[in-house]
Amino acid sequence: MNYAGHNGKPIVDRVSTVDAARKIKGMRRVPVKRAIAHEVISLAYGFFTPLTGFMRKDEVDGVLTDMELPDGTLWSMPIVFDMSTANIKKLNLKEGDSVVLDYIGAPMAVFEIEEIYGYDLERMSEKTYGTTDTGHPGVKRTMAYADRFIGGGITLINKPVFNEPFKRYWFTPRQHADALSRKGWKHVVAHQTRNVPHTGHEALMKQAWFAANEDIPVDILNTGVLVNAIIGEKRIGDYIDEAILLAQDALRTNRYFRDEVHMVTFTLWDMRYAGPREAIFHAILRTNLGCTHHMFGRDHAGVGDFYGPYDAQNLLKQYRHKLSIKPVFLRENWYCPECSEITNSALCGHDSKAQRFSGSLIRSMLVDGVKPPEKMMRPEVLDLVTDSAAKYAQGSPFVNENYLKNRTPVFSLKQLEALEP
Repeated sequence: MNYAGHNGKPIVDRVSTVDAARKIKGMRRVPVKRAIAHEVISLAYGFFTPLTGFMRKDEVDGVLTDMELPDGTLWSMPIVFDMSTANIKKLNLKEGDSVVLDYIGAPMAVFEIEEIYGYDLERMSEKTYGTTDTGHPGVKRTMAYADRFIGGGITLINKPVFNEPFKRYWFTPRQHADALSRKGWKHVVAHQTRNVPHTGHEALMKQAWFAANEDIPVDILNTGVLVNAIIGEKRIGDYIDEAILLAQDALRTNRYFRDEVHMVTFTLWDMRYAGPREAIFHAILRTNLGCTHHMFGRDHAGVGDFYGPYDAQNLLKQYRHKLSIKPVFLRENWYCPECSEITNSALCGHDSKAQRFSGSLIRSMLVDGVKPPEKMMRPEVLDLVTDSAAKYAQGSPFVNENYLKNRTPVFSLKQLEALEP
């Protein structure tokens, strides 16, 4: 199969596990945090195609200034490896070195250091998020970076072993392409999510399916919805990861979607809440997963009132000619008592009677032990959320300190010696 991704570039595959223990013997080891480990995996398997490693300074400059890589390829988000000057000196890291990145006590990847550089974090924040206000979670994250960055290529030498329930939803970009081919899907519309689905989300996915199907005859179903959840940094009050994946899949297993038109997977990524720029990134990411279309609703990847409700859609329209994926633009859904149905605000004119979906309201109901009405959340989805809370988080479907401390890791790494034949 021809594994092509963003801008027609071959899907990156920088995974080399053969004889890895011997190859890294004597190399310096550099421990990394979870966020970096997740991006190492995404880089090595090609989720971030055409990137092959963490960005050099010229790449960051191009992305921030012109939203493009040195060869002119559209790219919207800096992918960087930060480290303090003190740690660089302590580890005696220099340009031209190759080191082993360790995570949770095991070797993970070889990092070829091409450049060590500093960068103006305020400029990075302003260009990425359109603000330097630390009330924005992405700005807060960026301003907390260490004072140096290291650019260079990544090669994964130790494949992550995913734990349940994540294992069944983990697909690399090439595995995505194979799975979509087996399903016979000619058009695939991506749904970006970090939440448990309510009925408004479900209706948006169904509307997106019709838009993405376009002129394909429907005697045989050749269009599918790929629900690609974001698994990464968790904030107190977020839904637990296990509930997100299992509840999204419950829409299929309980026949609200046919098996033939629905699939759930995930990507390791920490949301930056960069609004329009992150929407561009999501379009690139899902291109690399084999999608032909991507749905974008109201306030995609936004936070608070930092962006207008349709800023992401407008930026996507501006750069449509540089994308290999077709955006599907949707307005918000609401429940209309006059229409007696969940409908889209682009169609329903009963604005004054519209009952809008509120994630915060549904969360508060769940916290208080109140069952959301069926017009808000499918009962089978609610049951899955409740079961996940009991099984994975000692009773709460929402992230708390106890969950962060005691949760089962998304994946683990084995010691390389244990993998040798």
